[in-house]
Amino acid sequence: MDQRKSKLIVSAASRRSFLLHTGIFTASSVVAGAVGLKFSAEKGQAQEKVSSVNKFTEKAYRIRVAAAEANRQVPIAPNPTNGDEERYPNKIGSDTKGLPHNKLGEVDLKAYDSLTKAVTTQDHDDFEKVILGGTRKLVNAQGPLAASLEGCHGVQVAVPPPPTLASSERAAEAVEIYWQALLRDVPFHKLQNNTDDPLVLVAVEELNKLATFKGPKQNGRVTPQSLFRGTVTYVDQNDKSGRTAKHVTPSGVLIGPHISQFALLNIPWGVQFIPPVIRTALPGNDFLTDYEEWLNVQNGGTPKAIKYDPVRRYVSTIRDLSEFSHAPGAAFSGAALILGSSRKANDPLSSGIDAPFNSGNPFVKSKTQQGGNGSFGLGHLEALLYLGRSRAIRAAYWQKFYVHRTLRPEAYGGLIHNNIINKTKNPIHGDILNSQALAQSFSKFGSYLLPHGYPEGSPIHSSYVGGAAAIAGVSATLLKAYFDEDFVIPNPVVPDPNDPTKVIPYTEESLTVGGELNKLAANYTLGRGHGGIHWRTDGSAGLALGEEIAISILKDERLGYNEKFNGFTLTKFNGTKVTV
Repeated sequence: MDQRKSKLIVSAASRRSFLLHTGIFTASSVVAGAVGLKFSAEKGQAQEKVSSVNKFTEKAYRIRVAAAEANRQVPIAPNPTNGDEERYPNKIGSDTKGLPHNKLGEVDLKAYDSLTKAVTTQDHDDFEKVILGGTRKLVNAQGPLAASLEGCHGVQVAVPPPPTLASSERAAEAVEIYWQALLRDVPFHKLQNNTDDPLVLVAVEELNKLATFKGPKQNGRVTPQSLFRGTVTYVDQNDKSGRTAKHVTPSGVLIGPHISQFALLNIPWGVQFIPPVIRTALPGNDFLTDYEEWLNVQNGGTPKAIKYDPVRRYVSTIRDLSEFSHAPGAAFSGAALILGSSRKANDPLSSGIDAPFNSGNPFVKSKTQQGGNGSFGLGHLEALLYLGRSRAIRAAYWQKFYVHRTLRPEAYGGLIHNNIINKTKNPIHGDILNSQALAQSFSKFGSYLLPHGYPEGSPIHSSYVGGAAAIAGVSATLLKAYFDEDFVIPNPVVPDPNDPTKVIPYTEESLTVGGELNKLAANYTLGRGHGGIHWRTDGSAGLALGEEIAISILKDERLGYNEKFNGFTLTKFNGTKVTV
């Protein structure tokens, strides 16, 4: 793996050097030609024009070189794997979805070799030769090989290795994800410490018995209030090998309603608005519990279809949040518009909260200027949000295709099912095999496969790290860099427990911009687990990765400003305040 990383960096550096030198030569030739022509006509006027043009082109050139040099100095992260790919010759610990499998769901090794050959050579033609098992295609496998002109490359961002196939950590995550499936139609107002839902209480009790469960806790214990809320996973900076993980619960994630205000408020769109009510699936839409259906999806075959509820409503149940994350739409762009727009007193549908900009914004105290699409305004932030998503996905997919290739929860469920039904000897830890979650799932669905909210299961790329989580991480971080995180959100709401097509006022603890952005990132991320396609650590590590990509983009962006500016100040998911 290290040789492949070195090859990528050397080749990228060589291409960059070539482009810089040819770019200088071409630019110099054009300028020289233009100068010669102008001098033959009006020497003085031409010189003035060329100097004026050079002032900006040279500045842009110097800044780009400085940014490229700064990014080149960022060290290559260790990024160790969990060893499962080498540990199991039949690749049962690796992601093989979309490739052909035998009746036990074990991959055709020639097909797997065709994939690993492509990611090793990084040759477009070899990707075209990957042996697929059905009609579904690999998702953006070469995206991570693009040279980003903003921010660092995914190979420079450290993430710890995911849990191994046989570990208790992986089993604990499996217990959680089976409970997510079992509780899919439970409303979020039942996830409170005074809940009377018996299944919620059983889930909490079981997770508290698992010593290696890394979900959020209150006073050292999983509670109904902390159940299925978000965490973020970093590499422990005290371990230079990159193997030790550090799990944190971001501020605001455990406070107030489960769903962020940014998923419950109308999104202003000029004189229009986007209502937050969503299209969601009807109860009972659970998939991949039939073995033949499961095997067809592992091979990349055509999935079944979801039956949707004809009535749109606010995100109110675990199933709703899984659908919110299934096709997430304008979640973070919407948050930017909510934050940056003013509520209109005579317009009952407007929902902007007019949050103050971050105090570091150079125009906060200006008497004559304000930001805009070019810099330090809402339009500029929106541009960075879209850029950030692309760069975060490049970094996340580097981990997926070129480092870890970790199996998805649906494949793990297949290993469990075959152990019990077909007496295979897959190395599955007893914490999941002996769990109430698995027993209850079998009682309800008639198989040991993991019930999914998405008929297609996961996309055709591996589990670790989560791409949607990386988008959430980069987006929330950019938003925190732009707005005052301590601003208290006015007039918060919560879905009406008796009629989730409506919201009612929320009147308990204060909710801040920073806390609700952290919560939105957690919602966006955990929703994928609610659908069945991601482990907790996929999302929690993806959030940290996205945060790092956002910071690297802000570092590059800052180099180009003309305004007097001391840097973007924001609070990371781990509570550390940084100035970029």
